[in-house]
Amino acid sequence: MRSSEVRSSFLDFFKDRGHAIVPSSPVVPHDDPTLLFANAGMNQFKDVFLGSGKRPYTRAANTQKCIRVSGKHNDLEEVGRDTYHHTFFEMLGNWSFGDYYKKEAIEWAWDLLTRVWGLPKDRLWATVYREDGEAEGLWKTVTDINPARILRFGEKDNFWEMGETGPCGPCSEIHVDRTPRGTATASMVNAGTPDVIEIWNLVFIQYNRDSDSKLTPLPAKHVDTGMGFERICAVLQRKESNYDTDVFTPLIRRICDLTGKKYVGGTESNETKAVEIETAMRVIADHIRALTFAIGDGAVPSNEGRGYVLRRLLRRAARFGRNLEMHQPFIYRLVPTLVETMGEVFPEIQEKQEHIQKIIKGEEEGFNETLDRGIGKFEEVVERIGHSKTFPGEDAFKLYDTYGFPLDLTELMAAERGLGVDVATFAELMEQQRNRSKESAKEFGSPKVSKFTAEGAAAPSSEFVGYDALESDAKIVSVDDGYAILDRTPFYGEAGGQVGDTGELIVEGRSLHVVDTQRDGQIVGHRLAGQVSPPPGSQAHARVDASRRASIMRNHSATHLVHAALRKILGTHVHQAGSLVAPEYLRFDFAHFSKPSDQELRDIEALVNEKIKEDIKLTHHRDIPFEEAKKMGALMFFGDKYGDRVNVVQFGSFSREFCGGTHVHSTGEIGYFKFRSEGSIASGVRRIEAVTADNAVELLHLQDRNATERLDYASEQLQQLWQLLNELASRPGGSGTATDESMTALQKRLENLKKAPKAASRGFHHLGAHFDERARRGFEIETLVLDIAEKRRSLEKEVSKERLLSLAGLIEGLVQNAGHVDGLRLVSARVEASTVDELKALGDALRAKLGSGVGLLGSVLDDKISLVCVVTDDLVASKRIAAGNVVGAVAKIVGGGGGGKAHLATAGGKDVSKLDDALRATESIVRSMLKR
Repeated sequence: MRSSEVRSSFLDFFKDRGHAIVPSSPVVPHDDPTLLFANAGMNQFKDVFLGSGKRPYTRAANTQKCIRVSGKHNDLEEVGRDTYHHTFFEMLGNWSFGDYYKKEAIEWAWDLLTRVWGLPKDRLWATVYREDGEAEGLWKTVTDINPARILRFGEKDNFWEMGETGPCGPCSEIHVDRTPRGTATASMVNAGTPDVIEIWNLVFIQYNRDSDSKLTPLPAKHVDTGMGFERICAVLQRKESNYDTDVFTPLIRRICDLTGKKYVGGTESNETKAVEIETAMRVIADHIRALTFAIGDGAVPSNEGRGYVLRRLLRRAARFGRNLEMHQPFIYRLVPTLVETMGEVFPEIQEKQEHIQKIIKGEEEGFNETLDRGIGKFEEVVERIGHSKTFPGEDAFKLYDTYGFPLDLTELMAAERGLGVDVATFAELMEQQRNRSKESAKEFGSPKVSKFTAEGAAAPSSEFVGYDALESDAKIVSVDDGYAILDRTPFYGEAGGQVGDTGELIVEGRSLHVVDTQRDGQIVGHRLAGQVSPPPGSQAHARVDASRRASIMRNHSATHLVHAALRKILGTHVHQAGSLVAPEYLRFDFAHFSKPSDQELRDIEALVNEKIKEDIKLTHHRDIPFEEAKKMGALMFFGDKYGDRVNVVQFGSFSREFCGGTHVHSTGEIGYFKFRSEGSIASGVRRIEAVTADNAVELLHLQDRNATERLDYASEQLQQLWQLLNELASRPGGSGTATDESMTALQKRLENLKKAPKAASRGFHHLGAHFDERARRGFEIETLVLDIAEKRRSLEKEVSKERLLSLAGLIEGLVQNAGHVDGLRLVSARVEASTVDELKALGDALRAKLGSGVGLLGSVLDDKISLVCVVTDDLVASKRIAAGNVVGAVAKIVGGGGGGKAHLATAGGKDVSKLDDALRATESIVRSMLKR
């Protein structure tokens, strides 16, 4: 029976018995920070067993992708050396959620194994928990197993627990006798021998264990079974080794093709060299499966968490590749073979095949260099220690710290030489390194809340009102170590990468400057400048620095857009690895296997600006149930902690993420987005920094100035070249060999150089190296000049276009915060414009957005005031008010005058210090004109 038939017959068997066939959950459980990888079929039903979740079905079956490489399930050193341990495997399982129980689970398991699959009954053994007489009795009544083959075991082997507390229960395991003549004895069951192995575990979840270890019966009893797919395939295909089944043979054959080595399989080969080769092939065949499925589900090799596990697997595979004399990357070339055999069942690896290969190849290339150097260092140490049987811990640590050798790789290489490793010293050095890192973090880390946390334990939570307001009245609850705690606050405490707000607290008429805001849980601490300590119980008015907050919100929303754009352009494997949202710029760290190309970065930047231009409205889902947010498809990542209720920030269909930060009302308010740097901060982790709005436009101006400087330099060099060539050409005989005719030709080519540099460069060649070198240099500089001139023109267009985009985003904010006079909108604001024409264009944009109203904008240009006033068509038609009258009256306040048409007029003034006064007076001027 082929492996595909085994899988499908299992699922069909349980489908016929009313089970819903559910897909495998990802092997990377992003929504469960307690797990590095899915290690059992029950993982996706954990909430059901805990009583916090439900499914629309009470019976289910599937084949689950699993990885076991850590914790109590760490069999890594056995993988490849024996024939039945794996890092990646499929688990066939069936479940009952409060439906059927022990009777059906035992009866159906026996029926499938013996009747459907035809396993000999005299080769099967059943084990039960020592106190589970019910299960033992069922084995005797609902099956025809030999009663002598039903054995009782203790907690270690036959009692399953989810954790130290929680759902648990007895289990019944089915073992198969694989001895040549079927002569296994009871003593060989659960003895760790490959001659009698477990193939199916039936778990009966019937108790809850409390913190005192007391077992209480559950109101609903569940069944959770798991069968190792690779093991049952070996049994049904009558193979001694899992690696000899058709689950692995296509990979083994491909490894043979790539390496030119032979694989016999089974236990026929006893030669040391052959054993070494075949062990290496099994290791590689196993590890490529784990790597492919983990990367396909979003993991990336790195130096932390699950990423480090993958890196260890890949390096272990690469190390065994050396036993096959493979010194160049080759493991990635196994991915297509795996996709051919498993892509139909698990289409995600087919969809992401190219991405998976790129990551594995990049890791191989990087590690091969360090592997060569590290192996050399290892050999030096072995030679140095002579007859000693212990590899020094200091050297093992150096191999780890300098060459990226995980300890288990050093132990593996040492074992091949008959050496042990001083693990205790290695562990001590690792601990010292961790302590140094902690001290470094204390010295250079960001400021943390010091004492208000302890004080706050007895204080009420600070109600955050800053999503909707930047000012609020509040009561001071306590002040300690310079931090004031309020009962309610508009100040955002630093969290999720967003820096804390600044502003002021007005207490008893006195302004106290807030220089930072931190938080601990629901308690927000406001850091006060200076040695001030307002008394608890005082009334305060809290006011956030609105301009700074607006900049932070633009950058935070831009962070969400760039995250979505990165995933769109580079692939959905990209996920956030850290961020900083400050008023001046944003920083975003993300997992990615290689440096993005210049074109990819341009595409990402363009996509973000496209979404800004679309002016997508914010949908802020606040305080919604966690499960509801998950169903919305909001992005969430391993390691993040979420409560029962969460916030989700959504910009249309483009971006949807869990986030508690503050954001713009629509993407248009961001104005403009531009990268300022991109680089690597760790293997597999990239960092970008970017700016928005005016900071982005200023960056464009800076790039333009740099281009201008390069243009001036190139022009100067070009002029010097013309002069030199003209001097040479004017000398009699030129270089001493050129004739008058050749000098005339040179003069002509000099003129042509100004018009067609490429043609001129070719034309100088026959005059010899003396002129040819200068011609080439002239061509290089002229080309540089042309390139820079083109770049400058492009930048000028970009600055003009994106400046208007930035200002258009500003207009949206002005309209939303407009005042009202007699039912009409009124906007009066100071803006940054580079020219009068730009100010007028800004006025036109404001007029289009106002609906019905008056707008007056002021800006300082060349130390003088420029004003523009706009009036909407309905007011112009009714002759209630004219722009020229308004702007003329306002201009008098700043020592100037002006006028224009009824719908748009401009004016100027000399007294820059009076601009704010003039803008404040606009309302009274408009009000008086409306009355007249």
